[in-house]
Amino acid sequence: MPIELTEKEQIWEKALAEIEMSISKPNFLTWFQNTSIAQENNDVIVINVPNTFVKEWLSNKYHKLIIQVLRGLYPSIRNVEYIICAQSVNSQRAAAPRYKNFSIGAEEQPELENIHIDRVANLNPRYTFDNFIVGSFNELAHAAAQAVTKNLGSSYNPLFIYGGTGLGKTHLLQAIGNKIRQDNPNAKVQYLTSEKFANEYVAAMQNNAIPSFKEKYRQHELLIIDDVQFFSAKFKFQEEFFHIFNALYEKNKQIIFSSDRSPKTIPELEERLRSRFEGGMLANIQPPEYEARKAILQSKAAQREFIVPEEIIEYIAHNVQSNVRELEGALQSVFAHSKLLKKIPSLLEIKDVLQENIKSRKKTTIVHLIKTVAEFYNISEKEIFEQTRKKQIVFPRQIAMYLLREDFNTSYPYIGEKFGGKDHTTVIHAYEKIVNGLKTNEKIKEDVRQIRELLYTKEV
Repeated sequence: MPIELTEKEQIWEKALAEIEMSISKPNFLTWFQNTSIAQENNDVIVINVPNTFVKEWLSNKYHKLIIQVLRGLYPSIRNVEYIICAQSVNSQRAAAPRYKNFSIGAEEQPELENIHIDRVANLNPRYTFDNFIVGSFNELAHAAAQAVTKNLGSSYNPLFIYGGTGLGKTHLLQAIGNKIRQDNPNAKVQYLTSEKFANEYVAAMQNNAIPSFKEKYRQHELLIIDDVQFFSAKFKFQEEFFHIFNALYEKNKQIIFSSDRSPKTIPELEERLRSRFEGGMLANIQPPEYEARKAILQSKAAQREFIVPEEIIEYIAHNVQSNVRELEGALQSVFAHSKLLKKIPSLLEIKDVLQENIKSRKKTTIVHLIKTVAEFYNISEKEIFEQTRKKQIVFPRQIAMYLLREDFNTSYPYIGEKFGGKDHTTVIHAYEKIVNGLKTNEKIKEDVRQIRELLYTKEV
């Protein structure tokens, strides 16, 4: 029997009340505050959610709880589905007064004694797939990582994940190791950086222990090497690692690498080792887009049992654009300031607190973006605005439009106006072309990465 609209609203209010009692307040406010029931079809409830990240989080983390609570209120409900609705009505629980009695107690801080590093595998249990935020910027790497855990040595071997500093490569590598150890505690898994590998090799040479060094690394079912760009120009280490790689690969053992650049751009790397790196699956991680940055901040705050006003989340997401690590650093400054004052600071206070963290937005202007793109493609700034269909001009123009939209959150009509009064549909086409290209075209990915590096890491 279909549920009447008013009854649906009442059921969701009751459901939210029960859910709020079952999870922490920050998690509730982060993932449930902007939800509502859209409709009911044949005892399937459809929930409005504000964006893709909330949809995925509710589907993957809270679906069982939602089903359980709703069935307790309305036993005939068979399933729950989620749809994105930007106009989803804010819950009354999201109103400003919820911050009034805020304080940070000792119980709200992470209990470090409960974090046990796996010293054998060198894995940190905090890094899991469950708390890894997935977006278009990293979905290929995430999908490949999950595929590897289901079929070690067969799916994507080796797996090579690359991208700029602070984008979550180490988190993903460690999540793979933790998942394998969770499924099989006896699995021989080893995570280490290439620098640690090199240091161990030097120590083995000094102690005449090369045979035991080789045996140690050849017995693993999963070997994870982080930051392999460190092998650049270190040819003795490259030679030894090449033989270890071959020994593992021939036994169908899984090998995973990460680097801040693709194998073909690592300088002074032996071609035979470069060939091994490129012989499996290459997955690039880009800097997160605006919505992903918001989701990352919300997730990190919820993990810390911490309530951060939406305006502060949006301010950080708009202004810290280069990588996840800097997002976490900005959020940590908010945590520290709030703990000191025993209250949620205002946006004005946060702007003052973060003035050293927030550099990209202050220094990077639209004019500077256009100048950087033009210089990168070796054309003049005047040419990028010309009414021409020459490929060498059109493509840089599309890149500039994409970055204006993605990194500056600039409206399509405004971008069109800046580029000679172009119709906003032209701008949308340019933006979508680059978005689609980033999913499949390595050159576009690398161009965007390098341009962002020039924009946000160089002094203006």
